[in-house]
Amino acid sequence: MENVLSHLHPERLNFLWDAFSRLAVSLCAALAILILGWWVSKRIGNWLNRLMSRQTRVDATLTPILCDIAVWGIRILAGIGALSRLGIETASIIAVLGAAGLAIGLALQGTLQNIAAGIMLLALRPFLVGDYIDGGGGEVAGTVEEIGLFMTRLAKPDGICEYVPNSALWSHSVRNYTRNPSRRLDLETEVSLHDDIPGALKALTAMAAKEPMVLADPAPLAMVMRFDDSVAVLNLRVWSKTEHFWDMRWRLAQQVRATLEEARCTLPVRIRELHIVHDATQKSGVEPMRADHESSRIRVG
Repeated sequence: MENVLSHLHPERLNFLWDAFSRLAVSLCAALAILILGWWVSKRIGNWLNRLMSRQTRVDATLTPILCDIAVWGIRILAGIGALSRLGIETASIIAVLGAAGLAIGLALQGTLQNIAAGIMLLALRPFLVGDYIDGGGGEVAGTVEEIGLFMTRLAKPDGICEYVPNSALWSHSVRNYTRNPSRRLDLETEVSLHDDIPGALKALTAMAAKEPMVLADPAPLAMVMRFDDSVAVLNLRVWSKTEHFWDMRWRLAQQVRATLEEARCTLPVRIRELHIVHDATQKSGVEPMRADHESSRIRVG
C-alpha cells in the first residue's frame, strides 16, 4: 500500500500523511482481527455444542456454560490482539480493563450476582436440565431447559417459555419434583359419619393395591384424617415412580368415588348445627341475675 501511495506522490508523503496511512493500516488490521476472532469463536462454539451433545458423559447442564466460556475467551483474546495492533501496550490495556471492570462492577451488581449464582447452581447442582422445579419464592415453576451464565430458561406447563435470573433461584429455596425416583400421593375423599368407615378404608386400600402404577413398597395406606361438619375425611396415601405420578393420580381420582359406592358409602352432605342462646336478665333489686337459656337447632345442608 505504501508503494502505491509513493507512486501517487513522487515527492513522497509528508509526516502527517505517513501517520495517517499507518493508522489506517492498523485500523484495518485490528478490524480484521476482530472479525476473524468473532467468526472463529462462533464456529468453535457451534462445534463444542455439537460435540458435547453427542457425549453421554458430559452433563447437559454444563454444555451452554462451557460453550459461552470458550466463545467469550476467544473474543476477549481477539479484542486484546486488536488493541495491541493499534499500538496500545499491555500495561495500558490492563489498567483500562481494571478501571472499566470496577466501574462496570459497580453499575452491574445485579448482573454479577446472576453470574455468581449461575456458577453456584452449576457447582452444587440443585437441579439439572429436564427437572421440574418450583423456586423464586413460589413465583417460578417449570421444566428446566437451559442453565445459562445469567439466566435459566424454563418451560411452563402451559407451554410458555420463561427466563429467570439465576440470583432469583439461588437466593430462595428450590423444590425439585423430579430429582427423587419415587413420589408420594395423598388423595383425600369424604364419607358420611353414618357409613361403614372401616369398610371404606379397606376398599380404598384394595383398590390402590390393584393399580399397576402404585408401588408395593411402601404399601398403600388409607386412614382417617379428621372429622369435619358431620363427615369423615379419609386419606389414601400411595407411592409411585416420579414419571408415573400424574397418570396414577388421575386414574385413582376416577376410581375413588366408584369404589366408595361399591362399599355402600354415600356422598356426604355437610350438616352444621348452630346453637343460638338468648339471655334474659331480671330487673334490678331482686336476687343475683339469672339467665334463662333457650336453644334452637338449625341444620345447614
